[in-house]
Amino acid sequence: MDTMQTRREPRPLMYDPAEEDDAIYETRSRTSTRRYRSNPPTRERNTRDDVMIDRKAVPQRRRSGQTREMPMVEVPVRESRDLKRERPKAKKGNPALLIMVIGMACTVLLILGMSTLASWWHVYQDDLHYGRPRTYQFDAVVGHNDSAQNKTHFVIINLNRRIQIIEIPGGDPSKSRMFTGPSLVGSGQDLTPAWGEATKDVNGDGKPDLIVHVLDQQFIFLNDGSTFHQQH
Repeated sequence: MDTMQTRREPRPLMYDPAEEDDAIYETRSRTSTRRYRSNPPTRERNTRDDVMIDRKAVPQRRRSGQTREMPMVEVPVRESRDLKRERPKAKKGNPALLIMVIGMACTVLLILGMSTLASWWHVYQDDLHYGRPRTYQFDAVVGHNDSAQNKTHFVIINLNRRIQIIEIPGGDPSKSRMFTGPSLVGSGQDLTPAWGEATKDVNGDGKPDLIVHVLDQQFIFLNDGSTFHQQH
């Protein structure tokens, strides 16, 4: 049995300088994560010692000439008070002037609005009293085949800025006469009302004359006992 068994001799240990270098320069990572290399390290054969050396496994020492220390520069720290002083202040407008301008604008708008409203109200009132076209009617005894029971009817019309007077003596339409009054010039004059009266004796002949009022003017038509003639 002893002769048949071969005695195993201990294998001599081989010295590997790469392992010694790895033990010197490689240290265990402080983190718990492991890093894997995507590309396998390239190996080349050392002809002197006939040992496989891993170039990437052996860390390269840094040369002392490559490292350069940056000089320390002191940066002055400014306090918040200094920053507030240096910050430019925005110019504030004059609130009194702004209020004055706004007040003037509101006043102008109010005046324009009140003027427009007053003009509209005046036209509206004329529409209620005189209609369109502006028409005014009244009755009077002027001595043209009329009486207190059958008065003469007058119609004054502003037709396209032209004043027209229609007389119906004694209320008889077959005897109607028309007199032409003044012409009005200007924008909106077609809405100017005209009214009249026939109760005054202007020339003192004892006969009532016809007076037509347009705005602040009056036009007189004298009565000759049978018809009217405009006074010149």
